[in-house]
Amino acid sequence: MKRFVGIVALISLIIFIGQQAVAQNYKFGHVNRNELIQAIPEFDSATVTLEKIRTQFENELELLQVEFNNKYEAYLKEMKNYTDLVRQTKEQELADYQTRMQTFQNNASRSLQDKQVELFTPITEKADKAIKDVGKENGFIYVFDTSIGQLAYFDASKSIDIMTLVKTKLGLK
Repeated sequence: MKRFVGIVALISLIIFIGQQAVAQNYKFGHVNRNELIQAIPEFDSATVTLEKIRTQFENELELLQVEFNNKYEAYLKEMKNYTDLVRQTKEQELADYQTRMQTFQNNASRSLQDKQVELFTPITEKADKAIKDVGKENGFIYVFDTSIGQLAYFDASKSIDIMTLVKTKLGLK
């Protein structure tokens, strides 16, 4: 019986030590993905390109608005001189012009979103690939994105910040 208890104790000790050894092999990492993406050189040029397009759309919309305002003011000045048919025609022209401006604004917004996806998708894919590669190369079980703010808790002292490793992988300083 003593021998049986000794064997059970020995097996329990081996299992306990084995579990601790396995638990110590888990590596967790974290990285601020947004900060990484913004550190990639293509991010700045994509931002500048997107801002140029946004400015062009805003300028065009402003010109359309000025033209509409001029037409509306002219309508208000001459309104009392118009016959009913001419007045209705001018009002329809103004309504059509407002519809054109709204359509332009919607199309510009959609176009800007499409261009944003086109410009930034390769950058985010590049960052994601580097994060995955560093994770695999360094044996991490998980790499958490600290920029999303959905981690209820994480202990930075028990997790490795892989930002430097990923930046090195991407050739960034």
